[in-house]
Amino acid sequence: MLKHVQLSPFRTRADTLSLSSTASYSSLSPEPLSSRSSSYSSLSESSPSTTIKVYARCLRPDIEYKTLSITFQTTCREVVTSLLNKYRMRHRDPNLFYLTMEVTVRKAGVRTVLVLDEDARPAVLQSCHPRGDSRFSLQMRHGGLVKIYDSVLMSGSQYKSLLISDRTTVDELIQILLSCYNSKERVEQFSLYEVCRSQEYQRKLHPDDCPLNVQHCWSSSNEFHFLIRRNLDFRPRRKGPWTPELPSIPSTSRQNESATPQQSSLERETQNKSSSSSSSSTSYADYENYFYI
Repeated sequence: MLKHVQLSPFRTRADTLSLSSTASYSSLSPEPLSSRSSSYSSLSESSPSTTIKVYARCLRPDIEYKTLSITFQTTCREVVTSLLNKYRMRHRDPNLFYLTMEVTVRKAGVRTVLVLDEDARPAVLQSCHPRGDSRFSLQMRHGGLVKIYDSVLMSGSQYKSLLISDRTTVDELIQILLSCYNSKERVEQFSLYEVCRSQEYQRKLHPDDCPLNVQHCWSSSNEFHFLIRRNLDFRPRRKGPWTPELPSIPSTSRQNESATPQQSSLERETQNKSSSSSSSSTSYADYENYFYI
């Protein structure tokens, strides 16, 4: 049976608390909280909102947990990204991390750990269980180290080594590099190349390729490396739909079908023939200069 969960008005406070506290949120009061409570940050200004506690020791040994204010539309992917941004870990690959939810059934003494999808909504899942019976934890997947020569991004840099997951794409890797240097340039302005020293060739990778999987196919890591280059033919996309600028096609007016009673049938026939011949010659001269697709 699902119990009705009522959000407390004091759960949207933005007080700064300590990371190592074990104080529960059921004891929140209007008075300022002590410095021994959990740190509090907001993911969204929209309401309604609630708070979740995420244990994130995998980020740093000194981090026990982080308390976040989220909405019921916030996804696990957004929670992971927010945690990395809060601790300024711009070099960390978001694909390496995921959330788990530990659910405890007190009467039966059963504890279950669920791996959450990126599109799952922690606030909705937490509202389905009594307070204290669920717990969110940040977990880390196994990844691999890649070396990228990135002097095009920073003139004084020779290369940068990043730990990424096996499903991280080329565009996502370039975005991590741009974030490391606080660059406002777009991902589409750069490309990643696979360079072989012994065979002296360079191969441009597709934006959806996974660099770590490409690296696993290398016979020797000393002969291959990744190189990021700027796309010299890059052009920013047009804003709004594109419309061709073609001249307007002339059109002829219809012949007036209403003739006066005094006009003879012979005059109407003569006028129609002359109008038809001039219209066909004019139309043919105009239309023959157009191309049709």
